[in-house]
Amino acid sequence: MDDRLLIAGTHSGCGKTTVTCALLSALSARGIDVASYKCGPDYIDPMFHRAVLHLPAENLDAFFCGEYPLQAQLAAGNHSLRVIEGVMGYYDGIGTEGTASTYEIARMTQTPTILIVNAKGMYTSAGALLQGFARFRADSGIRGVIFNGVSPMLYDGLAKIARAAGVAPLGCLPYDASLAIGSRHLGLVTADEVTDLQTKLQKLGHLAEEHIDLEQILRIANEAPALAAKPRPLAREIGATPRIAVARDEAFCFLYQENLAALSALGAELCFFSPIHNASLPERVHGLYLPGGYPELHEELLSSNASMRDSIKKAVAQGLPTIAECGGFLYLHDSLDGLPMVGIIPAEAYKTEKLQRFGYVTLTAKHGNLLCSAGDSIRAHEFHYYESGSCGDGFSAQKPTGRSWDCIHATPSLYAGFPHLYFPANIAFAKQFMRKAIDYASNHTGRDSAN
Repeated sequence: MDDRLLIAGTHSGCGKTTVTCALLSALSARGIDVASYKCGPDYIDPMFHRAVLHLPAENLDAFFCGEYPLQAQLAAGNHSLRVIEGVMGYYDGIGTEGTASTYEIARMTQTPTILIVNAKGMYTSAGALLQGFARFRADSGIRGVIFNGVSPMLYDGLAKIARAAGVAPLGCLPYDASLAIGSRHLGLVTADEVTDLQTKLQKLGHLAEEHIDLEQILRIANEAPALAAKPRPLAREIGATPRIAVARDEAFCFLYQENLAALSALGAELCFFSPIHNASLPERVHGLYLPGGYPELHEELLSSNASMRDSIKKAVAQGLPTIAECGGFLYLHDSLDGLPMVGIIPAEAYKTEKLQRFGYVTLTAKHGNLLCSAGDSIRAHEFHYYESGSCGDGFSAQKPTGRSWDCIHATPSLYAGFPHLYFPANIAFAKQFMRKAIDYASNHTGRDSAN
């Protein structure tokens, strides 16, 4: 089935994630097999989707992938319903044109859109807002509206205003302070940090069941046209099975599920470990993946785990193929906010008061390295407040605006820098990492040998 819908917002902070989680909770409680997706390079919102569904949630990104790959990604699996959460405002993207916006994803995938409007402090003016969003593009795809954060007593009037604006009213989600989710410098707090999250999500589901027209939403999703593209599974071209150690805990939680799926499909055996809680790297590993996250919130625990720091330093120094993105890159420094870290990057990492080099970039290799040959490129993104005394110079990064700079420590066995990678943007990078892991395994015997 290709039933699907997209939950978009008028702007960041209007309640897209809250409403999406409420819908996911209510629909899952009905026994519907739902898959969820998040537009853009967001790690945190999919964590909440996973907490509702207990299934991997994926990202859909029009900067990383074109129309056919996006449709093929949606077409994978035999789910009854696919729910996509937008990013920022519906038309917001790169530049004034809004390239790679939520609207572009809706258009590329021909997915009907439901607009979330936080109508607090608004009444008749909601009609002007709805008319503007529905008519800003002739093919807006907006099929209905859910009003967030309003009293149910006001809904009948808002519904009448919506109909007059030519947008179908689909209900409201009343504000409940006890269900609020906190935020910090990179967005929402992570799902694991929310007290009684499952209880909150269940309550949100009950509110959705009571105040949102789920039957009409399901009818809208059912009217989505069939997806033209079909998934193309990655061929396992390599016979060996290298073990890739992947950091995953409170400090390192910014992981694209698509990256892990790509490595698994290419033949990797993924073994997860915690730089906070474990004493050393897992045994018999042939590659290391240190993703982003919030190491700065756990820097004392990371620093105090000297045996893990020594284990990683020794392995990386001996040539263990290693990817370290953003938070993982910070962890490899000599120090983070003055506390000792792994010591592979001979510099200090420190906090700044503003976002550094925020947004999408295209990375081009200046010389051959762990992941690619000189001149090869991949699209990536950065989003961090921290800075490094040594950002590296193995790649050139260029923003869509044309601004460029050098970055990343890139050697035959190391990729370490602030940019986050999305392997489906250039799967050759994942394949090269796999080859290097297998080469490493073939050169190490005994406890380090591959299958």
